[in-house]
Amino acid sequence: MNDNTIDRRKFLKQASVASLGLGVAGYFGSLGRANAQATPSPAKKFGANDKITAAICGTNGRGLTHVHCLTNIPGVEVKYICDVDTRAMAKGVKETAKKQANAPQGLGDFRKALADPDVDVVTIATPDHWHTPMAILALAAGKHVYVEKPLSQNPHEGEMLIQAVAQSQRLLQMGAQRRSFPNLKAIIEELHNGLIGKTYFGKTWYANGRGSIGHGKPAPVPDWLNYDLWQGPAPRREFVDNLIHYNWHWHWHYGTGEALNNGTHEVDVCRWAMGVTWPTRVSSNGGRYAFQDDWETPDTQTISWDFPEGKTMSWEGRSCNNFPVEKLSRGVMIYGTDGVALLDGNAYTIYDKKGKVVKQMKSNEVVDATNTLSSTGEDLDQLHFANFIDAVRNGAALNCPATEGHVSVGLLHLGNISWRKGRELYCDTSNGHILNDDDAMKLWQREYEPGWEPKV
Repeated sequence: MNDNTIDRRKFLKQASVASLGLGVAGYFGSLGRANAQATPSPAKKFGANDKITAAICGTNGRGLTHVHCLTNIPGVEVKYICDVDTRAMAKGVKETAKKQANAPQGLGDFRKALADPDVDVVTIATPDHWHTPMAILALAAGKHVYVEKPLSQNPHEGEMLIQAVAQSQRLLQMGAQRRSFPNLKAIIEELHNGLIGKTYFGKTWYANGRGSIGHGKPAPVPDWLNYDLWQGPAPRREFVDNLIHYNWHWHWHYGTGEALNNGTHEVDVCRWAMGVTWPTRVSSNGGRYAFQDDWETPDTQTISWDFPEGKTMSWEGRSCNNFPVEKLSRGVMIYGTDGVALLDGNAYTIYDKKGKVVKQMKSNEVVDATNTLSSTGEDLDQLHFANFIDAVRNGAALNCPATEGHVSVGLLHLGNISWRKGRELYCDTSNGHILNDDDAMKLWQREYEPGWEPKV
């Protein structure tokens, strides 16, 4: 570790949020406990013409979609772009300035945005290990939160986040965008009403053609990166040259593997369509097969869940072999007593028991109130952001609140725990907790860097 990294850490822990009147430990610990004990302040009421002010956290990738979606919603203005990477921050500021009259301010430390009473909503597109801790801080600061999937880096964080939402009396939407896709919403309602009879098996999959990440070597922290704040709640590790910005996904210390990186979307849809919550039994198989490198999570993985309703679900993930299933790189098949439903984002095909197509809709065949939707991309994603803003402004029901996101993400966490322990798990169907296996239950939560523990 170089001297610059040591100096940066000391600076952050002792002085970087002096403007907030809080040290790091105080902000994560004392603030959380104080909010847990105090009566939360009432949420601001918005009139039809009142501006909603936003801060976006993380603009190296997915956060740029946040920029475009929020700035396309009337009455929303992005005031801050927050990122520990000065290059990503500048990119986010530049993109936002193209879309609204006032250019946003770039911040290297998101906590300064939380201290601004003008900020109404915070959106989070950071690495997984920051999702829940950052969301808890934002809720405690009185902000409404939109957080990308996965909701949590481990199941206990999801439980904490549900508690934080309740205590703060603020709203939180998880970025399961398919919950707002109009064709998908319509067909799932029909499935719930018996379109293909009783649903009993759901198959989901994701395939990609990722290459090797190689073997990382210790290296000086780049001058554009605040690595200490990037690590945040994760116990400290030396910087290596093949970790940032994407390969952290494949390390248990920061990420959650392909299962939660991409499997969350299809598993959430499948669970929603089948009307199930926590399973009775979970099993997972697979491994890191394609390459021998620093990748820790499986590149090939299957997960199966049995539910008390007499239903079963499965997920197949292939990170390094993109051969399609049903001619699709990702999708959901729902099997029922009277037919089958193939769900592909905002498109679907319904088959009868003999395999004949009886109903079909393409992604771009739905027209909303003002525009014809494109088949993919930000038009559809914007519907999920619009639902979030409508909930903040008008009290609309959220399409994917923390209570829903936690269960869908929790199913995949359980699959990863089963894979890591190499055995089948049995679960409490009221909360997903692992039964009669204290060793596996240790992975229900993680250790944090001292002084950075999220508190509710």
